[in-house]
Amino acid sequence: MELAIDTSTDTAGIALSRSGEVIAEMSWHAGQNHTVELIPNIIKMLEQAKAEINDVEVVVIAKGPGSFNGLRVGFATAKGFAYSMDVPLVSVGTLEIEAYPHASTGLPVCPVQDVGRGEIATALYRMDGGEWRQLVEEHVTTVEELYDEARLKTVFCGRFSEGSPGIARRVEELLGDKAVVMDNTFCRAGVLAGLGYKRLERGQRDDVATVQPLYLRRPAITKPKKGKR
Repeated sequence: MELAIDTSTDTAGIALSRSGEVIAEMSWHAGQNHTVELIPNIIKMLEQAKAEINDVEVVVIAKGPGSFNGLRVGFATAKGFAYSMDVPLVSVGTLEIEAYPHASTGLPVCPVQDVGRGEIATALYRMDGGEWRQLVEEHVTTVEELYDEARLKTVFCGRFSEGSPGIARRVEELLGDKAVVMDNTFCRAGVLAGLGYKRLERGQRDDVATVQPLYLRRPAITKPKKGKR
């Protein structure tokens, strides 16, 4: 059994699967509450699936990019489970999770994540000859730069209803009929479980001691204001 954990955004998700086939999954708006909500929800899901934590043979984690706090909580939990139970740990990029459900279109798939300051995190994937490939690695850019690079009709996908609908409109304005814009509403954890199992089948696993979240850039940290005397 695989346990998949996605805390890379405000919408957290977890799933249980057998050989990549989902048997239980849950998603909820966590906001900044990943620390207090993740473990209780994993316990709840295990109880609903009539399973125990010792049934887990693989832990799969969404590695980002995304929320700094959420990723830290998710990785600490996933590493703790994998280390204590001596099971493999597999990480999958959050942008790949967003892109994979659109693989069957046959088009290049460009997932988009709002990272603030007028910038987006993105990458490029495509199903090629029956094999899912990453064409461009995860990076930070702008919608205007995507327009400059666009050559083919492309699926643009993401959680546009969760705070970044302006990005979807801007993509459509700039790229016109080259853009097929899809607002993702599926539970990422189920997709994560499937992708994680595929990686495990190919012999890909991460070192529990050294694997780290994918942040792409450092968090914006401001110094606290000095109080008045």
